[in-house]
Amino acid sequence: MKAITDEIVNRFKLNLYEEEKSDNTISKYMRDIRFFREWLGVRELEKSSVLEYKKELCMKYAPASINSILSSLNALFAFMDWHDLKVKTLKIQRQIFYCNDRELTKAEYERLLTAAKSKSNERLYYLMQTICSSGIRVSELRHITIEAVKGRQATICCKGKMRVVILPKELCKMLLEYAKRNSIASGAIFITKTGKPIDRSSIWKMMKSLCENADVSKEKVFPHNLRHLFARTFYSLQKDIVRLADILGHSSVNTTRIYTIETGETHRRQIQKLGLLRL
Repeated sequence: MKAITDEIVNRFKLNLYEEEKSDNTISKYMRDIRFFREWLGVRELEKSSVLEYKKELCMKYAPASINSILSSLNALFAFMDWHDLKVKTLKIQRQIFYCNDRELTKAEYERLLTAAKSKSNERLYYLMQTICSSGIRVSELRHITIEAVKGRQATICCKGKMRVVILPKELCKMLLEYAKRNSIASGAIFITKTGKPIDRSSIWKMMKSLCENADVSKEKVFPHNLRHLFARTFYSLQKDIVRLADILGHSSVNTTRIYTIETGETHRRQIQKLGLLRL
């Protein structure tokens, strides 16, 4: 009888490290597998139980989240040669426009900056501008070092790929002045009181704390939305999705398309301008 033992999980985790998966990806796989094991309990591990789990996921999560969880389980099953347990992911029609209630606008971003400044949170003030003006991932902030800022570019290693991110001249000047005021002479600029790079959850909490003062919905405020704002702004000016994919570090242009989806309101205005109705 098949069973997901601690030994199997540890072997799978080691395999993910050997495949050079990122720490965040490995943590996500482990979390998905742990939740499935807890749900499975004393049930027998067979295709029907995996399908039942999939059905329950469909009642709780969005399709993209469900597919992400199923991909983690399927990866484990493939590793163990349990191909009979693998289940199909959901088919999702490509979204043609973005919901207004999820998109962070430039005006809202500026209000968040004002709120950070009013709260005297200088670190968050510059941190948000760094992500939004460069398009880096929040996990890549540790690569924004004194040395990188002095060279006005950061070399980022992520997901087995290396890319160079150009840092705006004005941003570099601001960050060097910030570092000098806070006695940061080398290494990562955005650090905790103990000198360690600030983590994702802390950034998330700090940004959420600005929502009320900035009059911005909490649904819109999270670090990755700053990266989305950078992508949409870049694309609106340059219309070069291939170049944008390189800047963002995407292997596929299809991933970049998600970042450049326009809002429903923009889509509505474009449809109205077609001039295909006769009154």
